[in-house]
Amino acid sequence: MEKLYVSADGLTKMKADLVAMSERRMVVADQIEHARSLGDLKENAEYHSAKEMQAMLHARIRDLEDKITRAVIVDVQDVDTSKAYVGCTVRVLNLKTKKEITYSLVSPVEADLAAGKLSTQSPVGKAIMGCGVGDEAVAMVPAGDLKLRILEITY
Repeated sequence: MEKLYVSADGLTKMKADLVAMSERRMVVADQIEHARSLGDLKENAEYHSAKEMQAMLHARIRDLEDKITRAVIVDVQDVDTSKAYVGCTVRVLNLKTKKEITYSLVSPVEADLAAGKLSTQSPVGKAIMGCGVGDEAVAMVPAGDLKLRILEITY
């Protein structure tokens, strides 16, 4: 079983999502019962829609349960804080555009680029992982090589 390194906030969010989905499962079950009471199931669009929703919900619940089971909270005390790893915030300089960008390195489960949370499995995340302040990282992105200089790492 492969470990899934996450932040404490990420694990809390996954658990909250699981609770919400479990509650939603009961609502969908009620919708199925209501649709079933409407009669002929072969041509009952409400019934088929609710069953499809139920299947997707159950798949998502199983996926979350698996991730929660494999989750390991990253402890900063166990990490070399002079290097970029999961749980740190990294300020980098794009050497081509000369723009500074700040990312929080997170597990793929927590990734949200709009919020500045960069997956360690993304090309940029992989390039930054293990780098120290002053190091240059090269990420292979669709637009070509992206060269970044690590300016600051905080935990």
